[in-house]
Amino acid sequence: MASVPVLTTARLRLRPHALADFDAACAMWSDPIVTRFIGGKPSTPQQTWARLLTYMGHWQALGFGYWAIELQTTGAFIGEIGFADFHREVIPAMRDVPELGFALASSAHGDGYATEAVRAVLSWGDEHLPSERTVCLVNEDNRASLHIVEKVGYRVFERGIVNGSGVCFLQRP
Repeated sequence: MASVPVLTTARLRLRPHALADFDAACAMWSDPIVTRFIGGKPSTPQQTWARLLTYMGHWQALGFGYWAIELQTTGAFIGEIGFADFHREVIPAMRDVPELGFALASSAHGDGYATEAVRAVLSWGDEHLPSERTVCLVNEDNRASLHIVEKVGYRVFERGIVNGSGVCFLQRP
C-alpha cells in the first residue's frame, strides 16, 4: 500500500481524501456547472461516495490516485485531481496508462488553480508513475480544460464519442 504524498504549491495543498470530504465533494459534484462536461449531469450522493472510495482505493492498489485540493489560506476543499486507471471501455490507447483528471468547484474556476494543481501532479507523476506516458480525456467543448492540458504538454492523438459527447483523447509526452 502506498501512502498518499501531500503536495503543496504557492496557493494550494493537495492531500489525501478523507471521509470528511464527502459533503464538500457532494456539493461540487452536484453542481451542473462542474458536471456539464463530465458526464453531463450532476452526481448523486451515492455516485460521489463511490467516486471518493475509488480515489482512495487507487492509492492502495496502484500506488497512484487522486488528491483533494484545498486552499492553503483557508483549508477549503476546492476540487480533486490526480491519475487513475478507470478501465474505461474506450480506445485501446487509453487502457492501462495513468489517466490525468481534475475537477474544481465552480467557485474556484478562472483563478488558475487548475493549472497550478495540474503542474504539481505532473511533476510528481514524472518521478513516480509506472509509465512515462499519461493520457487524459476531455470533452471537446470544454475549452478551459483543453487549454490547461495543452499548455502543460498534452496533445490530441484521437477524437471520439464517449457517453454521447465528442471528446479529445490526449497524451503526454
